[in-house]
Amino acid sequence: MPYSTLLFDIDDTILDFQASEKRALEKLFMHLNRPLTSEIADYYRQLNATLWQRYEKGNVTRNQLLNSRFTLLFRHFGEDIDGASIEKQYRSFLAEGHDQIPGATQLLTDLSQHHDLYIVTNGIAKTQERRVQEAGIAKYFRQMFISERIGFQKPKQAFFDFVSQKIDHFSKQNTLVIGDSLTSDILGANTYGLDSVWFNPAHLHNSTPAEPTFEIDSLTTLKTIVN
Repeated sequence: MPYSTLLFDIDDTILDFQASEKRALEKLFMHLNRPLTSEIADYYRQLNATLWQRYEKGNVTRNQLLNSRFTLLFRHFGEDIDGASIEKQYRSFLAEGHDQIPGATQLLTDLSQHHDLYIVTNGIAKTQERRVQEAGIAKYFRQMFISERIGFQKPKQAFFDFVSQKIDHFSKQNTLVIGDSLTSDILGANTYGLDSVWFNPAHLHNSTPAEPTFEIDSLTTLKTIVN
């Protein structure tokens, strides 16, 4: 039976978050009149990924994550700063980024004709809403489900409970989760009993307990799966 309901993660699945993050960091450090070295950029990405994984597990709150990441970054390099104020400026720059994964718009155009598309994201609500709008892809989605608004994050069952209750005639058998994160998208789908697609263009090794139903390295491959 074809999948009629498609739940898309947004960052590094539809929109190129890596490109947006890189540009936002560059703008932030220019704004701060500081050099952004590769060492600083690499450490920030590692630190940020760790904090988001802790958020997924419920070990830190969203506000704790956002208000601490730049404090921790600068502290690592021997400087105490007000990370919360820098965070606001960074998020403003991040919201400006809406580069797309190759083939995303055409895929959404095609799929939205015969399938119901939704966004499921752990990202920051105002940032995600602006990026989706300015990327010109909001029209393809029936609704955006954002953890900040819901009060629960992927991969928690409560997140998917909320989503299922808001979608008319929701059916687990006809629903497919598409995302790049094993610990968020795929684990969440596993826990809730949904089929999933791991978007893995870099051909990363899966060293987690999460098991995707399908694995793809190109968005165009998704058309064959959903039908």
